Amino acid sequence: MFKAVLLEESDGKISAGIQDLDEARLPGLEAAVTVAVEYSTLNYKDGMILNGIGRLVRTYPHVPGVDFAGVVETSNHPDYKPGDRVVSTGWRVGEMTWGGFAQKARVKGDWLVPLPEGLTNKRAMALGTAGITAMMAVMALEEHGVSPVRSAQEGGEVLVTGAAGGVGSVAVTLLAKLGYKVAASTGRQEAHDYLRGLGAATIVERAELAEISKRPLARERWAGCVDSVGGTTLAHVLTETAHGGSVAAVGLAGGNALETTVLPFLLRGVNLLGIDSVMCPQARRRAAWARLVEDLPMEKLDAITETAALGDLLTLGQKILKGQIRGRLVIDVNA
Repeated sequence: MFKAVLLEESDGKISAGIQDLDEARLPGLEAAVTVAVEYSTLNYKDGMILNGIGRLVRTYPHVPGVDFAGVVETSNHPDYKPGDRVVSTGWRVGEMTWGGFAQKARVKGDWLVPLPEGLTNKRAMALGTAGITAMMAVMALEEHGVSPVRSAQEGGEVLVTGAAGGVGSVAVTLLAKLGYKVAASTGRQEAHDYLRGLGAATIVERAELAEISKRPLARERWAGCVDSVGGTTLAHVLTETAHGGSVAAVGLAGGNALETTVLPFLLRGVNLLGIDSVMCPQARRRAAWARLVEDLPMEKLDAITETAALGDLLTLGQKILKGQIRGRLVIDVNA
């Protein structure tokens, strides 16, 4: 038996509770690996799933949790054996199949990566999908010519929107460590000192970016951007991105509609880069993990990480939707 957060549906209503489940209820998969989970992470998407928002989950009963880290118990996959430490992010775990808000999880071995050397399972979950996504966004900016040297020479900052959230917090920390001058956008006054502590040189109020610019091209402000908001914020940022700059778009909290023109792309050569950390190829996923270990100051990661017990999850799932959680929240499933 193992404890898990189980979501059930009745007459279109979703209920959630912690239950003791038999291992026989875990999904049957080919080349499967069963993991004794130690830690998971609470992401915005988890908050939506826990509260029955959207259609991220199609089949009930369901165990959510899009990330987890733990130790292999049994394996039908050639790359993993009992005792191996592994991490799962992406592949729609916690959406299409049962996820990490449980003391046991079973997934296809191809969806796992070995715990990167230099990380503990707890720190790996302090990174989780948010960390991988932030790193992939930074890598994409680099690959399209955004660099600390160019940013310094041209005087353009790199903007991070939704900066107090999971992806944003890691992105600000990474970019600052790599030598960029970082502007952090937030709508929360109490997060200003927090973001400066992560390395932000400038704080941009969310309201500045909340409306689509009246002109298709505005003053060039940003050498690049990691945008985790989308919607009108993304449309606004595109009008202010400098010639040859790039915007790495990673989230849809502000909606998936994009009201813009072709002028940023035609007249300024702006690159709009979509970052998908869910179905990402393994080679790039592993490269991103390696870069996180190399480039992210772990003391900063620890400073923005809090730990909670599985029993607190339902309350926390409501708080994250209200923007009341900043940084990274790790779930100790055995606490």
